[in-house]
Amino acid sequence: MCTRCLWLDQTKSDYVAYHDDEWGVPVFDDQALFEFITLESAQAGLSWYTILKKREGYRAAFKNFDVMKVAAMDDSDIYQLMNNQSIVRNKLKISATINNAKAFIKIQKEFGSFAKYQWLFVNNKPIVNQIFSKEDYPATSEISDEFAKDLKKRGFKFLGPTTVYAHMQACGMVNDHDNACFRKQEIIDSYRSIDFEKMLSQ
Repeated sequence: MCTRCLWLDQTKSDYVAYHDDEWGVPVFDDQALFEFITLESAQAGLSWYTILKKREGYRAAFKNFDVMKVAAMDDSDIYQLMNNQSIVRNKLKISATINNAKAFIKIQKEFGSFAKYQWLFVNNKPIVNQIFSKEDYPATSEISDEFAKDLKKRGFKFLGPTTVYAHMQACGMVNDHDNACFRKQEIIDSYRSIDFEKMLSQ
């Protein structure tokens, strides 16, 4: 049996699949990053597993996270989504997703992609933290504070330092797998096959 992260409830197969296949893997695709940003924003005040269970609902509700289509949504869409049981029916969070899509597009235009922008915060290289126990898991960092502050300045909502740090963990800007977790070293080994400069220049 594989050793996995201490935070993971291994009785939930979908949670295990997320941990094994996605969490901590570097992401460079803007559509995927917009999905992570949106889901982390929706998670504020809730458990991540609650949002994970609703992930397909979010994909359907928010145009498969096509940022241009989400940015074009209006009050009538918000009204419909408030009756959509497959997502968290919080008007402020729904409105924030549409607002964040518009801010996301502005960053894409300024930097060439959102990926180029966000990876600058870690100098285009994942940070590997040493995690020996649950107490070692950071909730924020100086970088997530800076990242969240810059996102807020650019108009993003529902993305404070804690939420942004969770985003950084999810999309591989930091590798916070337990040192004993089998995925820790696998992801570190994968860095050798990733040309970060090439991925961020596309």
